[in-house]
Amino acid sequence: MGPGAPGRKRNSQGDKEETKPAPEMKLLLDTTVIMDVLRDRKGRRELLADLLRTGHSLSTSVLNVAEVYSGIRPGEEGLTEAFLGGLEEYELGSQVARAAGKLRITWAKRGRPISPADAIVAAIAIDQRCALLTDNRKDFPMPELRLHPLPLTGLDFASDAACTT
Repeated sequence: MGPGAPGRKRNSQGDKEETKPAPEMKLLLDTTVIMDVLRDRKGRRELLADLLRTGHSLSTSVLNVAEVYSGIRPGEEGLTEAFLGGLEEYELGSQVARAAGKLRITWAKRGRPISPADAIVAAIAIDQRCALLTDNRKDFPMPELRLHPLPLTGLDFASDAACTT
């Protein structure tokens, strides 16, 4: 990597390069990630703790909250409330609703239908300038939507079938 390469900077002597820290990001958690955190799967708790330590902020949408509550199990209410209470929560306003509808039309014309829920989550993430953390990357083909990479852990894949949200 040369002296002018992105992600690097030269020190005052010009003889060594240092790596810049990753820029802080606003991250929107999709339902699958939230459920993994609540049910302690795939190392998601540790991942989010690392993201917070490096200065990223965590959020979700009202739609994701509704989906989480539709799959809540007895005894999960306290942990769910505590976790969701620590996230910034984005509302669905008329501007975002219109943008979601336009996303659905655009992708339907391309032969790639998008569910109303996924279109709303995508529109909120785009509107709020968030990168989306989701296991369902195929459901979010929009080039204007940033998807934050999720590491594959190989942990607890058998329990994925239990999560219907």
